[in-house]
Amino acid sequence: MSRRYDCSEPMERTRGIAEAVSAVRRGELVVLPTDTVYGIGADAFTPPAVTALLDAKGRGRDMPPPVLVGSVRAATALVEDLGTYGQDLIDEFWPGALTLVCRANSNLLWDLGDTKGTVAVRMPMHELAVELLKETGPLAVSSANLSGKPAARTLAEAEEMLGDAVSVFLDGGRSGHSEPSTIVDLTGPVPRLLRLGAVSEERIRAVVGVLLTDEDEPDEAPAVDLTKPEDDEKPSLTKQDAPSEEPPLPEDRPSLKKD
Repeated sequence: MSRRYDCSEPMERTRGIAEAVSAVRRGELVVLPTDTVYGIGADAFTPPAVTALLDAKGRGRDMPPPVLVGSVRAATALVEDLGTYGQDLIDEFWPGALTLVCRANSNLLWDLGDTKGTVAVRMPMHELAVELLKETGPLAVSSANLSGKPAARTLAEAEEMLGDAVSVFLDGGRSGHSEPSTIVDLTGPVPRLLRLGAVSEERIRAVVGVLLTDEDEPDEAPAVDLTKPEDDEKPSLTKQDAPSEEPPLPEDRPSLKKD
């Protein structure tokens, strides 16, 4: 049976986060607010949980979910490197509505779907989401809606679509942006805009200079969930090796406010 927590109430928020953490560790699904739309999340290091997430949305392995993190350090543990422009983009836009596609750390044992060796990572600018992520570690998170349906802007909309497939619903009020995150691919020598969202193309170009778009000759695109919400060798590194509860680094900006 699903449980719902009103996180505007301090006691409910504390209980809700604790219940969500427990559910994630059991391999169950949770719904959480973000700075863009509501998301459905699962432990990124538990393949059956990721499969359950895709099943709940009615989506296949060809559309692997992005991964949300609670700190920059957690993100860097998931990727081979950030390339020439990754750190500059993080410094400018994280936490915030920018998703970066990078080559995944090949030493990590996980299965997000048919990723072609990449991972899409983001640190949201949402205090409740980041608080949860610091407890759970990286979560595979996709928009909290059935495939082909509008993304959920409120918890009620997510509940109506996902129902008992989700163990814990965290109610953080109406979601922040009317647009999803912008997605930039950093796996090639020049950044490529994969999806335009809350962060404008002009702002990205101001940081990286050159930015490829759909108008340029396409290379083979990395596998990542690009659905735009309508109206909307270490041989066995595991989750414990990806930092999640470390003391905040200066770049982690625990207050979630940009200077």
